Formats: sequence, C-alpha cells, structure tokens
Amino acid sequence: MADEDPYLWLEDVTGDAPLGWVRERNAETAAVLAETPRFTALRDDIREVLDADDRIPYVVRRGEHLYNFWMDADHPRGLWRRTTLEEYRKDAPAWEVLLDVDALGAAEGESWVWEGAAVLRPDFRRALVELSRGGADAAVVREFDLERREFVEDGFTLPEAKSAVGWIDEDRVYVGTDFGAGSMTSSGYPRVVKEWRRGTPLSEATTVFEGKPDDVSVRVVHDPTEGFERDFVSRVITFFRSERFLRTSDGELVKLDVPEDARFSVHREWLLIRTRTAWRVGGAEYGPGTLLAARFDDYLAGARELTVLFEPDEHTSLDYYAWTRHHLLLGTLSDVKSAIRVLTPGDGGWTDEPLAGAPEMGNAEVFDTDPDTGDEFFLNSSGFTEPATLSRGVVGEGLEVLKQAPAFFDSDGMTVDQFFATSEDGTRVPYFVVRPGTGHGPVLLTGYGGFEVSLTPSYSGTTGRAWLARGGTYVVANIRGGGEYGPDWHTAALRERRKFAYADFAAVAADLHARGISTPATLGVQGGSNGGLLTGVMLTRYPDLFGAVVSQVPLLDMKRYHLLLAGASWMAEYGDPDDEGDWSFIGEYSPYQNVHSGQHYPPSLYVTSTRDDRVHPGHARKMVARMREQGHDVLYHENIEGGHGGAADNGQLAAKWAMVYEFLWQRLSVH
Repeated sequence: MADEDPYLWLEDVTGDAPLGWVRERNAETAAVLAETPRFTALRDDIREVLDADDRIPYVVRRGEHLYNFWMDADHPRGLWRRTTLEEYRKDAPAWEVLLDVDALGAAEGESWVWEGAAVLRPDFRRALVELSRGGADAAVVREFDLERREFVEDGFTLPEAKSAVGWIDEDRVYVGTDFGAGSMTSSGYPRVVKEWRRGTPLSEATTVFEGKPDDVSVRVVHDPTEGFERDFVSRVITFFRSERFLRTSDGELVKLDVPEDARFSVHREWLLIRTRTAWRVGGAEYGPGTLLAARFDDYLAGARELTVLFEPDEHTSLDYYAWTRHHLLLGTLSDVKSAIRVLTPGDGGWTDEPLAGAPEMGNAEVFDTDPDTGDEFFLNSSGFTEPATLSRGVVGEGLEVLKQAPAFFDSDGMTVDQFFATSEDGTRVPYFVVRPGTGHGPVLLTGYGGFEVSLTPSYSGTTGRAWLARGGTYVVANIRGGGEYGPDWHTAALRERRKFAYADFAAVAADLHARGISTPATLGVQGGSNGGLLTGVMLTRYPDLFGAVVSQVPLLDMKRYHLLLAGASWMAEYGDPDDEGDWSFIGEYSPYQNVHSGQHYPPSLYVTSTRDDRVHPGHARKMVARMREQGHDVLYHENIEGGHGGAADNGQLAAKWAMVYEFLWQRLSVH
C-alpha cells in the first residue's frame, strides 16, 4: 500500500512533517481568503450572531432546574449553568453557574471543550461531566457535585478515552472505556463494559458484558424509573444492527426478541419497536418505518400482540418520538414538512390527535420532555426565514411562548420554495430554495444523504448574514440516504446503491440550472462529514455542474476509511473496501482514487481539524496533496483544535465559516 499511496505519511495526525505541511497550506489559504476586507466583515458578522446575548438559551429539565450550556464573547469555552422555570420566564433570568470551562482550562493549563454531563436521577445531586481536549470525541470524565458546585474529590474519574459511562445509583456506574489491550473495538469504542463501585479502583470493576473485536461498541444503561427499574445491555454489531439484553438483578442476561435492525426503547410498562426493514411476527407483517407498541412484561413472557402506532406512506415518515409521563409525542415529516401528534395509552387502546397549538408553518421539533413526573415538553419552531421560537407546553394545556430569537438578517422579500428534481432512475427528489428578491446572485447547494439523517427547514443566522443577506441563494437537497421519507429512503442509497444519493444531488443541481436559478458558473456546493464525501464526489464525477466545491471534515479515501479512527463503524453504510465485491462499487466513486491529472475540476476548498478523532484529517490532507501534485485549483485549511465540528469555540467557528463563504464569493462568477 505504501507504493500505491505516496501520501500515507500525512495520516500521522500530529507528526512534525505532516503538521509542517498543514501550516504551509494554512498560510497559503489565509493569504487568499483571510486577508480581505470581506473576510473580516463576514467573520465579524458571524461572530456577532454566535455570541449574541439575545440568542435563545436552550434548556433541558433535570428535576427542579433547567440546565443550559452557554458560550459568548466573554466565555468562549462556555458556562454550564441552571435556573428555575420561574426565572427562565423572565427576560433576564438569574443563572446559577455550575462550571466555568474557560476558568477551568486556565487553571489547569488545558484547552478544555465541553462535551456534556449525565445527571443522576432521581435526586439530581451528582453528575458525570465530560470534557475533551480541543473538541475531540475522546474525553475525560469527572464526577461533579451539583450542590457544592465542584468536582468530587476521589469521585468517579476516567482518563481521556472514547468512554461510555452512566449512573446506576450514587455509588455505582456502568463504564466502558479503554481498559488496556483488547478492550476497544476495531472502530475505537468500548468492547467491554464493567460495573464500578465507588471507592474501589477501576481495575477491580466487575465485567458485565464483552462484545467482539469487530463490533462497533457495547453499552449498558440503567433505567431508574421508580417501579420499573431495569438494566439493558446493547451489543452494537454494525451501525444499524444491535443485540439487546435485559440484565436481571442476579446478573443474568435475557436476550430480547426484537429485530437486530429495529430501534427499541422502553418507557415504564411500554416497549416500543420501530422497524427498519419488513418484519413478520405474530401472524402479521409490518413494513419499514412502522412504530409498534407492546406491554414490556407481556412481550418478555412471549406475547406478540403489537399495536401499530404509526405507519408511513408515500409522503409521510416518522422523524422521532418522545415520552412525557403519560403521553407519547410523535414528530412526523410529510414531504419534509413537520407535524406533531399526541398518542395516549388507555384502557380502550391508544388515542391519536394533533398536538394542540403546534405551529402549522415552518419546522417544529420537541427537544425536551419530562418523562418521569409530568407531561411538560419544550418545543422549538423555526423556518429558513423565521427566527426560532421556544415554547413550553403541558399536554392538554396548550403552549406558552418562553423565548423568541432575534432576526439576524433582513428577510423581507425573500421567498422559500420547495421543488422536486427527477433523478436518473425516475425518483422524485425534494429540495428547498431560499432566495432574496432579485434571485440573481450565486447559489449555494448543500446536502448530506446518509445514515438516515433528515435535513429540515431551520433558521441560520450565520447563513442568513453571510450568504442570503448579501444576495446569495441557498438550497437544501433532501437526497436518498437521509431519513426524510423513512428507512426506505435511507436504504435506497446503502452500499452498492450509494450511487443514487450522488445521482440525486446531481439531479438537483441540473434542475436548478434548468429552472434558471443557477448556472454551472454560479453554483457552489458545501457539505461536511458524509456531506463532505458527497461534495468530493460532485467534484470528481460531476465537475461540469459546479463553479466551486467546499468539503468539510470529509471522508475521501474510501479505500482506507475503515482503517482510520471510527471508520470501521460505517461499513454497514458504505461497504467493506477489503472485500473485492464491495470495492467494485466503492471504487467507482471514492474521490481520492478518482481525481486525475488533465481533468478540469471546479476550484475546491477542504476544511478539517487536527483534533477530529472521528473522521481522520488524513482524508482531506491526502486529497489536497494529490490535487496539488496534479495541478488543480485547491485550497486547504486545518484547524488545530475543533474535533469533528471543526472549531472549539465561537471565534474559531466564525473564522472557519467566514473562510468558507469568502471562498464561495471569490470563486463563483457573480459577486
């Protein structure tokens, strides 16, 4: 392989020679993109949006408090804080600061980035806080006392690793981490989970479950719901297949008879199963994307009486669901437009009705509920040109508007349209077009098309200020591989069918040209992660459709992706490059293997992060090195911090996006 790939040396993430190469490319790119008046204006405008004091401070309820993580100009790494609902209703709530990440980093000489916290139910007195260096997925874990607002001396702590840790009770946790040789999967996630008791060394923790080396990961969780305390083991075999077990009080594992590719959850007495492929059980067959309910204890005992709670149709799919104490909230998409329904179990079966007061326009999403004690939920609604509104509701009692985000750009005269392109096999592919009144500026097309991720209409002050307000048109493509039409829309672009996601995206580009919205010279594309692979394929397979290409934190070398960091976990999505049959279709589109000298490609910009320990920065490094060798018009920027998000704080994030937009403004023919 070394003879075949002269740029393998760039996969050494922190090696002196690769980082020297990175700094040279960064300097070249900065000279072109970051030393213009427009870049400065873009960066400052974006930073103002990111740091705005009147942004909505989104919260999640944990007991009596509403928790928020807040970053601004004075706190670039952020504050973990909390307040009460009574205070939150005020224009200027009084916040109790629990942890100042900037102050912690300064005191410890570390570039800490907040990764989240697991708060112990039901008393909410302790938390397991995760912090990463520079924004990586790998994090340290420290126990935090919420009453004293300090880390617990001699509490539960873990060194930096891609760990999975969760509470059992105040004196026990389940922990999967790097225990030493053989304890991590080939994807870099925990293979072994142990039960760890307070006051004992980690080395004495009791093994609960071991997966196989080629599994993606294993995890054990405890459900502390009073009267329904249960422990569940998940062995994640591939990205879309898992074995699940109930762990009994004596440590026995009882395998749960649910399809490996189905999604599974338990709330109190209810078991929910969401199918990914057709399933025949109990004399009936249920199609992909169906949501089914059963009483957990009855199902465990062998009963297979399932109630259909949702069935998809040609236009409508289930996006998500969330429990309150007594109700199940369903978020659905109908041609990528959202609706929310309330399902309620009762003696006579389940009732189903629309959520009262939910907005009928734009996109609305339930992002937090109280599944333990009440029927409270928080609802966020927005649209491409409508700033977000945060509402609080109690099922059956309507909605209360709590916060409204400011308008970060003038949307007067802007229009939002949904069109459908026809892909090469005849499939209708929806996409949204957001245009200023004139509609004659450059056009930015974005998409994702993988892992059943849906792209729905939402407000972005960054895109609004840096693109729309300056006369650009913004387009979001809902291509196959995503979840916009349920599991079938995703599986239609899996493995050997991946080509259809790329054909869909190219069809949208061609449709934009046919409608007179864009021309090849005025159309730019941008995508990140799997979307970075998407735009890399556009560069190599459909170069005549585009005037500029941006690929961020991308997969590009699909011959080696499964050997780099978390890449092995995605083989269910893309295939196994070491399998000759799989490589026959992967090799057709892999950008690194399909960029050639003597070809004309649109100008391209690759953006990644040294600290991205999910998608290896070697993908972008090697692609750029090869393109430079071949004489193509290519720029590169690698943020030394930032993880898979590409930035560790708002300052870095503003500079990254300003660079992207400046590149697009420069390279597209209409300015």
